[in-house]
Amino acid sequence: MPRALLIVLDSVGVGHAPDADDFTDEGANTLGHIYESQKASGFSLPFLESLGLDLIMRGAAGEDISADFDARKPPASIGWMKEASLGKDTTTGHWEMAGCITEVPFSLYDMFPQSVIEPIEEICNVRLIGNYPQSGTMILEELGEEHYRTGNPILYTSADSVMQIAAHEEIIPVDLLYEMCEVAREFADKLGVARVIARPFVGKIGSFERTSNRKDFSMVPPYNVLNKLNDAGKPVVGIGKISDIFAGKGISGSNPTTTNTAGMHAIEEQWSQMEDGLVFANLVDFDTKFGHCRDPAGYAQCLDEFDRWFAKFVETIGPDDLVLVTADHGNDPTWRGTDHTREMVPLIAFAPGDPELLGERSTFADIASTLTTHFGFDPWPTGTPFL
Repeated sequence: MPRALLIVLDSVGVGHAPDADDFTDEGANTLGHIYESQKASGFSLPFLESLGLDLIMRGAAGEDISADFDARKPPASIGWMKEASLGKDTTTGHWEMAGCITEVPFSLYDMFPQSVIEPIEEICNVRLIGNYPQSGTMILEELGEEHYRTGNPILYTSADSVMQIAAHEEIIPVDLLYEMCEVAREFADKLGVARVIARPFVGKIGSFERTSNRKDFSMVPPYNVLNKLNDAGKPVVGIGKISDIFAGKGISGSNPTTTNTAGMHAIEEQWSQMEDGLVFANLVDFDTKFGHCRDPAGYAQCLDEFDRWFAKFVETIGPDDLVLVTADHGNDPTWRGTDHTREMVPLIAFAPGDPELLGERSTFADIASTLTTHFGFDPWPTGTPFL
């Protein structure tokens, strides 16, 4: 029976998308700028480069790499993908991979209306402080002390369609914060906000630190490939925040993880047990720990960890398996601000048959269509199978 694995390297973009200027991101290049900034340290990703990562980056920049691909004959099919959805966030990227193109962008807010804030406060018996856009680290510097003194949870947003609620774990226990976010999710639906995110933190005044107990509460997605596989009796196992992103829909098993290391271990475990179905994994450290925090050196180390792990993992890929590695958006750690960047993403595919140059794909939904054909169904209508 066929099985498939989809690994999303959260935010590992390969260069600004053709429409990046519409998002003020023309010139952003997550991988390119990491290579450039870490050149003095001798940074490289030997295994991913042996698969053609450098060719992907050159192709995404507009070069014709067909002759070099034919000469090198890498062991995997490679390409790069543009996002068709109107957004550059986790939700739009993952939903598009599953076949749902977001044609009407999720709502963005600098401040959430009192008509929504007040009922959340009343139901949860709290007073929310903040309610403005800020990075997750800066908001703790600005409002962490007030929260610590008063116990009032912190509400904030960003350039993405998110409503985030932060609280110290010793003041508001994690389970209670999750309940608060579930209430907020009901009202966020009315605003068209993609995700409500619980952001627990610990520490003392002056040294607050976010913990790995983050949890996303997503809007329910439209019917997609995950639902299709599940309805057909195919197991769909989510690793990391996949179940959160899809509001638990179309997921038959979930393995929440708090680090890339734990996520890679979970992939190994689930892959070894699966005989038929899909493992869908998100490795989030690239984005949360190093992209948003604008830490190119840390991002490079995180990529190195994955490169070393994947070099060993590929030995477990069978001739009938489909294994895809990609990303959901960019988050250039050298770019201005602290938000995601509108970029093309890499596509590496181990699949039955000879490796192919997949070139530029016009939508992430080509993954959805490739998955359905791999499992013996008709191609998913929003994408084109690439294998």
